Amino acid sequence: MHEYKQKLEQLQEFIKKGFESQDVPAKKTEIDTLSAEMSAPGFWDDNDKAQVTSKKAADLQKSVDKWEGIVDEVEELLGLLPDISPEKDPASADDFKKMVDELEARWGSLEIETFLGGKYDAASAIFSIHAGTGGTDAQDFAEMLLRMYLRYAEKTGQHGDVEWKATVLDESRGEEAGIKSVTVLVEGEFAYGYLKGEGGVHRLVRLSPFNSGNTRETSFVLLEVLPDISGAADVSDIEIDDKDLRVDVFRASGCGGQSVNTTDSAVRITHEPTGIVVSCQNERSQLQNKEHAMKVLKGKLADLMEKEQAEELSELKGGKTEMSWGNQIRSYVLHPYKMVKDHRTNYEESNPDKVLDGDLLGFVEAELKKGPEEIGK
Repeated sequence: MHEYKQKLEQLQEFIKKGFESQDVPAKKTEIDTLSAEMSAPGFWDDNDKAQVTSKKAADLQKSVDKWEGIVDEVEELLGLLPDISPEKDPASADDFKKMVDELEARWGSLEIETFLGGKYDAASAIFSIHAGTGGTDAQDFAEMLLRMYLRYAEKTGQHGDVEWKATVLDESRGEEAGIKSVTVLVEGEFAYGYLKGEGGVHRLVRLSPFNSGNTRETSFVLLEVLPDISGAADVSDIEIDDKDLRVDVFRASGCGGQSVNTTDSAVRITHEPTGIVVSCQNERSQLQNKEHAMKVLKGKLADLMEKEQAEELSELKGGKTEMSWGNQIRSYVLHPYKMVKDHRTNYEESNPDKVLDGDLLGFVEAELKKGPEEIGK
């Protein structure tokens, strides 16, 4: 059992560092403050503010429970270790080893949270995919990436107990195939933190199914990732004056229900001071479309403010970039060989089909760990 004793002691050290980095005692103090606020008379008079406060308290408690739970578990296993004897009771020894391996896997998921300390990392995410250079091939590639990220959102079990829900807000289809652009809301804890590093230009190399010669073609797609700050506890720095908005309504062109194409339910909002334009058309209700469009607008304004204040644009990933050769963050090569490679971290996979089916965790973790020093390394 010497090997498992070493593994447990190492895990205990890693978990201790993670616990300290998350400042769990400070989170408990903040929970007490929020609990007192929620118990005060008139707390629910402002329903929107009350819901934000309640969610923040619940999220903090969830984080505290996870960290305290894993600390207790590693200590409990270390306490059991002296009583484990493979010679006298092989079955119990095997069960113990299994528990240690499961603990190690849970730590692997929880460790990622130690790299998610950005201002909006815990927020939901809004991402947009735009077809670039490559014509129909680029539009088809955009749809491939849409499916990849929707599948990634479905596979959030790989992030531990995080749950995500993805909703397509706006979509413009290509004339022949694929999509010209699409905007998706991914609701769930740390969605922005996980996805922000995916922003940038993605490049595809393959034999084109859209030309008679079946020649090798290169196409480019831009992915933009924004935080959904509508549920943030403090969004006072994002003020939107209704007088600065031009709201246009029009008939939706995509799918979304029996009446979506027969009424002026689609909404386009222009923020005139910045020239930012957002739209949403995938809900039946004009009100719902306007609410979703405002989420996107607030995210874009938050992104813009962060970039104006940042010393380096890399503090928030995914600014406007030319969609062409030399600017890509990741390449998906299907011919003459098979490989997906991230050019920032040099992380690569040899099975593009697996990656395009949503298996992105390796790329996400490599990008998250690239900047700050890894805990336990």
